[in-house]
Amino acid sequence: MSLKPTYKVIFLNQGQVFEVFARAIYQSEMYGFIEVEEFVFGERSQVLVDPGEEKLKNEFAGVKRSYIPIHSIVRIDEVEKEGAARVLEAKGNNSTVTPFPYGGMGPGDDS
Repeated sequence: MSLKPTYKVIFLNQGQVFEVFARAIYQSEMYGFIEVEEFVFGERSQVLVDPGEEKLKNEFAGVKRSYIPIHSIVRIDEVEKEGAARVLEAKGNNSTVTPFPYGGMGPGDDS
């Protein structure tokens, strides 16, 4: 097993489910965010190229650290080795996340 753990982070982003692998995750000093660093993608020596993984690799190219809102996180797992990053459409009852209920009253609401 490697010295640094590897994490699989699954989160929602604009109607899609992103599944990425990273070496460092932690709670951000910015309230309500998780920081994800050191993204891990598959080797380029493979003959087959996964378009989903390539899309994520391009999206996170040059990104040192990503701040993901806590309410977008679906799951975080510590894994023994990284797999292929992928993007899935967030359709159906099993792949959507219901936001935490909000009462709807804001400051100055007297109703």
